[in-house]
Amino acid sequence: MQDQPISLKELEDEMPMAPQSDFRIEFVGLVGGGVMGRGLAQTLSSNGLNVLLVEKNEDRAQECLAGLAENMDREIQRWAMTEGEKRALLSRIKVITDINEIAGTDFVMEVVDEQFELKQDLLVKLDRLCPKTTIIASNTSTLSLTKIAKPVQTPDRIIGLHFANPVPKTPLCEIVRAFHTSDATFKRTREFIQSIGKTTVEVYEYPGFITTRVIIPMLNEAMNVLMEGVASTDDIDTAMRLAYNMPMGPLELADSMGLEELLAWMESMFRELGDSKYRPCPLLRRKVREQKYGKKSGEGFFRYDESGKRITEN
Repeated sequence: MQDQPISLKELEDEMPMAPQSDFRIEFVGLVGGGVMGRGLAQTLSSNGLNVLLVEKNEDRAQECLAGLAENMDREIQRWAMTEGEKRALLSRIKVITDINEIAGTDFVMEVVDEQFELKQDLLVKLDRLCPKTTIIASNTSTLSLTKIAKPVQTPDRIIGLHFANPVPKTPLCEIVRAFHTSDATFKRTREFIQSIGKTTVEVYEYPGFITTRVIIPMLNEAMNVLMEGVASTDDIDTAMRLAYNMPMGPLELADSMGLEELLAWMESMFRELGDSKYRPCPLLRRKVREQKYGKKSGEGFFRYDESGKRITEN
């Protein structure tokens, strides 16, 4: 008599300690190919996962692929990656424009801009597209995940993930529970994120979570110190780096985050909490009006070359 195939449930019963992510999550869907999306795609691919990355049109898709290649070329220049490794990573990343294709992935993350309506519309669409067993994650820094997921039909599978930039080099991920997030969703997500080499911290929903809430007042105050003429940009960053053993000063850190993103976070935190320490410094608003966004635009509080390296002023 031919042996009957072993079901997944029987396999789980026989191996109760095995992480579900080892069996279930092999193909990850990402929506949004900006800096964060590209960093996540590279991180996932470097861990042997296949990635389907969705962009809104063909031009953006080509920009995303070019950005991925440029990031990896910089790694090659630093002897941190070989040409062969670059080809292998890119072979596991497919950039598309049809979001319907994402229904075949095992785990989905949206990494679009920090806009409430945009994220909410996207979660509703992903909830309709994806099988009920697929976890849907939202990468948000300050927005209420419970509010975003309110119109979703299966909110128990919605969870928040907050990665720090640059994703491939920063070993932290905050896992955010919304009001309806199930224990099973949290457990599977934590196992998956740990499997790609990240240290996870559990956070219950609150504006800014841990990292954003703590870092924003410091960055904002550094900008106020500069605006008030207390010290120069170089001296502010040098003082904080040396005094507190920081890898980079607060103004360069702000530039690396993206000043327009930082402004959006501050405005959201100030609106939600009403605390003056989150009120954006006028100097930050001026930089954003002038489209000086930091490293991505070549100028913020400092100036940068095409590879994002800070240009030292004589």
